[in-house]
Amino acid sequence: MTDFSNAMSVAASGMRAQSGRMRFISENIANADTPGYHRKTTTFEQEVSRAAPEGAVSLGRLRLDQTELDRIYDPAHPMADGSGHYDGSNVDLLVEIADSREASRSYEANLKMFDQVRQMSASLLEILRK
Repeated sequence: MTDFSNAMSVAASGMRAQSGRMRFISENIANADTPGYHRKTTTFEQEVSRAAPEGAVSLGRLRLDQTELDRIYDPAHPMADGSGHYDGSNVDLLVEIADSREASRSYEANLKMFDQVRQMSASLLEILRK
């Protein structure tokens, strides 16, 4: 039974990681028009501890995308400098939408894996009862 619980733990860690990734993506989308906003990114890291099964993942450090901010010309904007420009954000909505779809699909795959292991475990218990 320990293999089943390890597989469920790995799938659950994947769902937690993708959920955290979706949180950063939604923050990026919400702040796409915020002046001076830097896109948030993260990576996944393998969990290394005695309690975590092999293959379990977690979110890595939060990083701010250091690509150059868009320069927007709007002399009426309160943040505009002497030339009428201000720094926008470096969020690309197409990239964020693609990332959100990828995270959503990965979450669904982990959920299906979790459900499959649960069904296999229930089937094993049913066989052992007979």
